[in-house]
Amino acid sequence: MTRRAQQTLIGAVRGFADRHLDDDAVCVALSGGADSLALTAAAIRAGLTVHAVVIDHRLQTGSAAVAARAAETARELGASAEVREVTVEGAGGLEAAARRARYAALGEARDSRPVLLGHTLDDQAETVLLGLARGSGARSIAGMREWSAPWGRPLLGVRRADTREACAGWRLPIWDDPHNDDPRFTRVRIRKEVLPLLDEVIGGGAAESLARTASQLQDDADALDPPATELLEECAYGRALDVQPLRSAPAALRTRVLRGWLRSVGANDPVYRVVRAVDALITDWHGQGPVAVGGDERARLVVTRRAQELTVKRVPR
Repeated sequence: MTRRAQQTLIGAVRGFADRHLDDDAVCVALSGGADSLALTAAAIRAGLTVHAVVIDHRLQTGSAAVAARAAETARELGASAEVREVTVEGAGGLEAAARRARYAALGEARDSRPVLLGHTLDDQAETVLLGLARGSGARSIAGMREWSAPWGRPLLGVRRADTREACAGWRLPIWDDPHNDDPRFTRVRIRKEVLPLLDEVIGGGAAESLARTASQLQDDADALDPPATELLEECAYGRALDVQPLRSAPAALRTRVLRGWLRSVGANDPVYRVVRAVDALITDWHGQGPVAVGGDERARLVVTRRAQELTVKRVPR
């Protein structure tokens, strides 16, 4: 069992490298947890030249010692390693702020190398369920991509249990983040409560099925995103959007155009309700007022229709 898990991990990394990498030099985002630790070990054994980047979020007592220990473990495996401290702050809650800080630090540390992340099939299943529950649309339900330069996820087809088994076989010291068991976080409850119940109800295989759903939706997105991008370029000029070319566009293209345009004018991650309201300014126009699409404590961001044009502006609160 242990050897099988190890071979699965090494094979996953080798396959990923063959599909996506032009060079054997990579960064690995290392937390010290089983997934990223197993990825680091497997990448080295797959023949990659690994530089481990450990992000210390400084959110827990003793985090500096945890980060230093993870970096030292990477060096013992044969990687180079560094620790980067970040400050977690900003809107969107603790998880979102930590993610922004982490990815920014990894982007600075990578020095033109791709960054490998330890997300597993279980993480993918949790992401799909969260997207479904929030009604976030196909882009969210499609989950995480194996490769979206410079970010790579070689373990999206590997179960979390395999990473722990491999680490045990390689005698690697796993650090279990207390946040991963904290029910205050929605993802933790999905992991601990929802997925096990779903597995019980359908007789097993829930995580694999959800991951397959993500893969199929990624194929759909690959077909729809390029024409949506072309349509957006045709319609958008500055902070305005020409309504006329969008009126006859299929809804799948039109809503992709609207999401892209809203992001470009400052509406971060527009939810379904917002996109639907803005879409109604195009498809069900009867003189309705502005649609709020975001903002901050000083001003709201609103979209208004005038004649054949949508415009966005900030309105002081």
